[in-house]
Amino acid sequence: MKTSAGLVVFRERAGVLEVLLGHMGGPFWSRRDEGAWSIPKGELDEGEEPSAAALREFEEELGHAPPDGPLLELGEIRQKAGKLVVAFAVEGDFDPEQLLPGTFELEWPPRSGRRQAFAEVDRVQWFDLATARRKIVQGQVALLDRLVDRV
Repeated sequence: MKTSAGLVVFRERAGVLEVLLGHMGGPFWSRRDEGAWSIPKGELDEGEEPSAAALREFEEELGHAPPDGPLLELGEIRQKAGKLVVAFAVEGDFDPEQLLPGTFELEWPPRSGRRQAFAEVDRVQWFDLATARRKIVQGQVALLDRLVDRV
């Protein structure tokens, strides 16, 4: 099974801890909101360090360099479909409107023979932790709890 690495970007606003999440792109997620948001993440390349992959995937998925700063290890989680995700957190702040998400191709509609490009992430937004727990895919909720323990 492949391993992915991801980055939880956080900030504090008026004493409230917020995290940056991306709404998953593509037709499957287009009408879903709760449980359809994720940290920027992706598969490790052969021999790649998880922290390097997390930073690379952030830039690939969101079209913006990740924040500079020390990475906090959040450990591993296993998502519902079995994917292993190694996650890190970093403090940062920027306007989500400045992000230019990458794209992926998919045959759509299914079995049509037509390939279409979709944004990997179609929206990016800051959420307080209570809201983030509802929005994020269930398997990643533990990362929010670990973030709270470390900051």
